[in-house]
Amino acid sequence: LVDWLCVVSLFTTKLSVGQREVTVQKGPLYRAAGYPVSIGCNVTGHQGPSLQHFQWSVYLLTAPTREVQIISTNDDTFSYAMYAQRVRNKDIYVERLQDNSVLLHISKLQMKDAGEYECHTPNTDAKYYGSYSAKTNLTVIPDTLSATMSSQTLSKEEGEPLELTCEASKATAQHTHLSITWYLMQEGGRSQATSIISLSRDFVLTPGPSYAKRFAAGDVRLDKLGTATFRLSIGHLQPSDQGKLFCEAAEWIQDPDETWTFITKKETDQTTLRVQPAGRDFKVSITTESTSAKGKPLELVCLVVGSVRDPQLQGFWFLNGTEIASIDASGVLDLRMGYKDRASQGQLQVSKMNPKAFSLNIFSAGPEDEGDYSCAVAEVVRARTGSWQVLQREQSPVSHVRLREPAARSVVISTRQQAVWEGEALALLCKASGVESPLSVTWWHIPQDQTQPKLVAGMAQDGTVQLGVSSGDPSYHGNMRLAKLDWATFQLEITSSTVSDSGVYECRVSEGSQNQARGRHWTHKISVTVRSLNSSLQVNLLSRQPQVKLGDTFDLSCIAGADYSDLRLPLTMRWRFQPDGSQAFRQLIRVTHNGIIEWGDSLSQFQKKTKVSQSSFRSQLLIHDASEEETGKYECEVEVYDRNSLPTNSPARASAVSHPLRIVVTLPESKLKVNSRNQSQEISIISNTNIECNILSRTIGNLQLAIIWYFSPISSNASWLRILEMDQTSVVKYGNEFHTPQKKQKFHMEKVSQDLFQLHILSVEDSDQGRYYCAVEEWLLSTDGTWKKLGGKKSGLTELKLRPTGRKVQVSKVHQTENATEHREVALSCSLESLGGEASLYSVMWFRSRGDTGSQMLVHLHHDGLLEYGQEGRRGHLHCARASPTDFVLKLHAVEMEDAGMYWCTVAEWQLYGHPGKWVSQASDESQQIVLRVLIFGSPFVLSLPAVLLLLQAEVITLSGNKPLGL
Repeated sequence: LVDWLCVVSLFTTKLSVGQREVTVQKGPLYRAAGYPVSIGCNVTGHQGPSLQHFQWSVYLLTAPTREVQIISTNDDTFSYAMYAQRVRNKDIYVERLQDNSVLLHISKLQMKDAGEYECHTPNTDAKYYGSYSAKTNLTVIPDTLSATMSSQTLSKEEGEPLELTCEASKATAQHTHLSITWYLMQEGGRSQATSIISLSRDFVLTPGPSYAKRFAAGDVRLDKLGTATFRLSIGHLQPSDQGKLFCEAAEWIQDPDETWTFITKKETDQTTLRVQPAGRDFKVSITTESTSAKGKPLELVCLVVGSVRDPQLQGFWFLNGTEIASIDASGVLDLRMGYKDRASQGQLQVSKMNPKAFSLNIFSAGPEDEGDYSCAVAEVVRARTGSWQVLQREQSPVSHVRLREPAARSVVISTRQQAVWEGEALALLCKASGVESPLSVTWWHIPQDQTQPKLVAGMAQDGTVQLGVSSGDPSYHGNMRLAKLDWATFQLEITSSTVSDSGVYECRVSEGSQNQARGRHWTHKISVTVRSLNSSLQVNLLSRQPQVKLGDTFDLSCIAGADYSDLRLPLTMRWRFQPDGSQAFRQLIRVTHNGIIEWGDSLSQFQKKTKVSQSSFRSQLLIHDASEEETGKYECEVEVYDRNSLPTNSPARASAVSHPLRIVVTLPESKLKVNSRNQSQEISIISNTNIECNILSRTIGNLQLAIIWYFSPISSNASWLRILEMDQTSVVKYGNEFHTPQKKQKFHMEKVSQDLFQLHILSVEDSDQGRYYCAVEEWLLSTDGTWKKLGGKKSGLTELKLRPTGRKVQVSKVHQTENATEHREVALSCSLESLGGEASLYSVMWFRSRGDTGSQMLVHLHHDGLLEYGQEGRRGHLHCARASPTDFVLKLHAVEMEDAGMYWCTVAEWQLYGHPGKWVSQASDESQQIVLRVLIFGSPFVLSLPAVLLLLQAEVITLSGNKPLGL
């Protein structure tokens, strides 16, 4: 378009004044649908005002002879209806370039916009002379350009390569060219997109400004693979490459005026690239390469330690916190204060030894060079402005530099411990300062309570060792070591010290031989104490839990006394145990100095549940799953050995025994709670029911429950009967009165959940009426296999009643007293007031109570005539029969003194229920108690006639037949 304007201006100068000439951009013009077009129009040689107006029209392909007005610069109503809306929306507008030159812009071409466009200028001349309009052809072609790349997210490490490809193609019939540009968008906005590299329509590669150096180095490339594939290659990724990358393809066409214009443009989907920077963390240290005296060279080196790849580093030097010198990444040196003059005079030098090391050399150190030195290192990158940008900076620790006086020297003795235990090693270090030179040393010892020093050992300059006079101990010299660690450091070590080694030690360092009395020498003294083990050894035995619950864990700690916290001699710990009831301690365990564990022979239960730990002065036992067998007294013994005598199995140097500590293992407190609320049930005869035993809380731990169900019939003399029991091992046992198959079928128990148990009662009868409850017991299985009962609770009572059936049994309530003579026979009677229906049968149970023994069932005459005895051994002593339809008799043969007591009977009425029929007890009643008194045989007594008659009658009835009457 600019080229077209230049041509128009040049053409205008050749026209004569007064001859109007209108020109438009030369056609045909080819543009793609959906993209903009701009057509220029220019008028020259006109008269009148300099500002000229323009009117644009089109002759569409559908009506090539019909003018359709589009837009005018001086008439808002010029536009025809089919273009008016697009003009109002500014989709079509005119841009004035000069008074006599404009551009027609169509922002988004439509296929129907193709045709011959005419630019017309209204006449402002005095007369018509020249041309007032010009035309050009516009062809709208389809958009066939495509540019594709798969959308993806890539995670790369700094320094890794990257390759991306995009596919770009076109199917335009006209001759067009493609250009390809790769962009990086770092902050999410299109305006922020940075050009990486582009391939122009003329096939020229051009890198973006920020990638020019990397392009020149071959690190960034764009290659065309085949006809439609364009590949971006980056050899070494940098953190600045992170962002969203995409490819843009543009299609260009050459107009008749030989200018190139893009007609379509497409962007691909974006690839998200994450670049993980290489590890750049580093540390800075400072070292003094050489010791120095005043006037001697002083060299300090600043080292970078860490993973800094291809570093660009700046170094800084500080003295007492003030910067004195720096050197940037390009090697430019900057010195502060007077150091610039000293450097120019050759007195100091600051340099970069290698990419990760900086040095400061002072060739003649003076008093002003003493102090605290430190260095700092900064990692930098070159900014676009050319300055250095700091990425990170690290500071070194401070290095204190003090210059020594020439020819001055001192001696210092040091030791890790001035007080050691006998048997421990005693090591003394003697260090000389000053200028390095050959030295000799002698060690002297002044024992406690003495004043005269004794020679211990000496070492000449050539390393020859001289030992002092032995104190009479043959191992004296073998127990001593003398060593030279460096030119100025000497060590004296007594490997196994004794109390006699206490005292003052003196180190004498000489520049000549130790025998040269006139040679220069320096001395230093130190006092050392060797403590006696026997006089100080104490042992304490501790436990956090002297009272231990069964199954819990308890600990025992054996500690050498507080004075032994620094003891480094070998210790052996011996544990002993005295069980309750025993008179002697027995060895439990022995832990030697090197960790070997020896168990005692007679206490095997400890070995599987005891954890042993031992440190230099402490031994600990952790005993799990405590049982009553662990109740008793514990003690420990500590034995201290000489390290040198261990290989020879010498006896302990010292030993001590702790006080005994008693541990008591008790049962844990029971937390058992059972629902104690009383309840009542009323049900129909021969129906089924459940009675619940609900546990509200229980003791935490591996405990088992025993559940016992009890029953008491509706009777004034009834005692509690055990129905059944499920013990702690889940074994079910029935009580004596419920051991028959019929009772086992009627009563059974179910465990509904951990905390709920039910007693099921099937086909409830009259005899099942009464009160029920459950007893719950908690049991703990100890390690020795025995069960321990923790506690027990009873539930509330559940009273079971039958709904009235209209049946009622009445037994005579007459109070009776019977006297019987020992070894004779007696009969007791129980009578009904009246009989029930003809279909009824009756059963009778006889009971006895004597003193505090409670009630006892003697015999049961079932409704079907079956006799059941409470004790099978009494079958020959007792006999029960029905004397008449309303009378039942209990006969005792050969009465004995223990038969005396209270007797009573319970009579139940039975009827047939259901199909098939089942005999069910539906009503019962109990007699008054009968008092039986037994007289000793041979004692006088009076027997009245009525009593004799009664006895005879009872005898006759009994002997009348074997079958009871009315059964």
